[in-house]
This record gives sequence, structure tokens and C-alpha cells, in this order.
Amino acid sequence: MSTPCNVSFIGLGVMGGPLARHLGQAGHHLTVFNRSPTRRDAWLAANPGLAVRVATSPADAADGADVVLTCVGNDDDLSDVVLAPNGVFSTLRRGGLFIDHTTASARIARQIAVEARDKEVLCVDAPMTGSQIGAEKGTLTLMCGGRPEAIAAAQPIFAAYTQRVVHIGKSGYGQLAKMVNQICIAGIVSGLSEAMRFAQASRLDTDKVYEAISGGAAQSWQMDNRWKTMAADEFDFGFAVDWMRKDLGLAMDEGRALGVSLPITALVNQFYAEVQALGGGREDTSALVRRLPLPGRKR
Repeated sequence: MSTPCNVSFIGLGVMGGPLARHLGQAGHHLTVFNRSPTRRDAWLAANPGLAVRVATSPADAADGADVVLTCVGNDDDLSDVVLAPNGVFSTLRRGGLFIDHTTASARIARQIAVEARDKEVLCVDAPMTGSQIGAEKGTLTLMCGGRPEAIAAAQPIFAAYTQRVVHIGKSGYGQLAKMVNQICIAGIVSGLSEAMRFAQASRLDTDKVYEAISGGAAQSWQMDNRWKTMAADEFDFGFAVDWMRKDLGLAMDEGRALGVSLPITALVNQFYAEVQALGGGREDTSALVRRLPLPGRKR
């Protein structure tokens, strides 16, 4: 275990809540803050005694902290909890460490890094991959942007909930790498959805199909973790369609700025819009298969 320090965690959602728990269980002196009291209270009830303090604001959470971590929804949320007058940077001490696990734009990551440099705060943008399961088990992979000394300072914190940490490059590069990740997932889940419906329409035993193809070139994390649940029309596994559309929007915005064409990403983004229209916005991303009804079956 790393040397215990004063750690504050802001954002106790599907991903942030388990990370905060791991940090408390690792022996750090944990302060928590969540803008929604309902979610905060649910986390406290599920983790009695784990937090030594419940903050009243982001500034209060950062006051006296050695490390502050955030995991919120989007750029606006991140700007609000970090850069606003009552945000983290209004009180985080010089030499402190700020780690952001939000999936956000590279632009806001760079803006925060500039503010952190001016305040002499170490700063890491560290979006995650590994899903809710990885957060719960503490086996996430992080793709990090920031200065080498900031990444080094963050490693003892990361040890509580990761199995792999990759320093991609300078500030903002972690977010760019996460966009690459989401572009890959979009294409894979789309192909997997079509494959599933093809197998079902052919009246194949989907378990046997999985046994046959999962050891070859078609294998993927999505296939290993979502094939059987897609076959059973089960879609309650964490990362929501609403958030995927947000992430794909970030990737497409960045692609336009770079002059990069992302036609498959744009198409799958519209497929996800169809799933939202079917009421699946809060279902996990494998619900993409819902837009492909089987012959004779309504969606």
C-alpha cells in the first residue's frame, strides 16, 4: 500500500463511486463530494465509515487535500467543479496533485493544465477504459496526459484501482487517446450487433457460435463480455448509450478540427440516436443491437 495521504474525490457516479471506494480501502484519508445529494447519500450508505469527511463544495473538498480527483459528466461539469470561483483550483495547495478521470475534450484538459501550471499544481488527464466491471474490480486501464513528474506523482494513487497506466504524452493526449478508444468500440459493437442478428435469424445456437469464433480473429472484449447478454436482450451493464453519444461527439469534433474523416463513427453515432429514440439512452452500449429487429419480431 502507498503512503496514506489526504485524497478528495469529486463525482461518485458509476465509475467514480467505485474508484473512491478503492482509495478509501487503500488507507487514504478520503473526502468525498458529489453535486447530487441523492447519489452522495447512496454512496455513503453503501460505504459506511470509508470517508473521513463529506465536503460541501469542490473548493471545500480541495482545501487541505494532497490529491484531488474528479470524475464528472462533461466539459461544462468539469469546468464548474475545477475552474469556477468555488472550484478545486481556488483552494488546492501549491504542489498538490489534480487528476481528472472524466472523458472530456482535449481542449478543456489543456485549459485545466494551463491553470494548474500557473497555480504550481501537478495535473493529469487520465480517462479510463475497462467499463464499470473494471472500476468495481480495480482493474482499469488509464491513458494519461501530463508532465512526467505529474504522472510519477499519480502512480501511487492509480495503484488502488488500475492494472495498466500508459503515459500517452502531454496534457490533452489522454483525452485524445480515449477518443481513439471510443472510435474503435463504436465499430466493434456495430459489427457485433449485426453478427448477432444474423446468427439469430439463421437459427444458430449463439452459444456454439461464440465457442467457435471467440478464439479467432473475431475475438474482442465486447464479444467476450457482451455476446451472451446481447443474445438474452440484457443491457444493464454500466456505460450508457447517452454517454457514448457524448464521447463520439467529442471524437467527431476533434476529427473535424484535424481534417480527419470518421464516416463509420458518424454512422454509428446516428445508430445510437435510434436506440435513444427507442428509450435505450440509459442502457449500455451493446443495446445497439436493439435497432436491428429479428424478422417477425418488433423492436
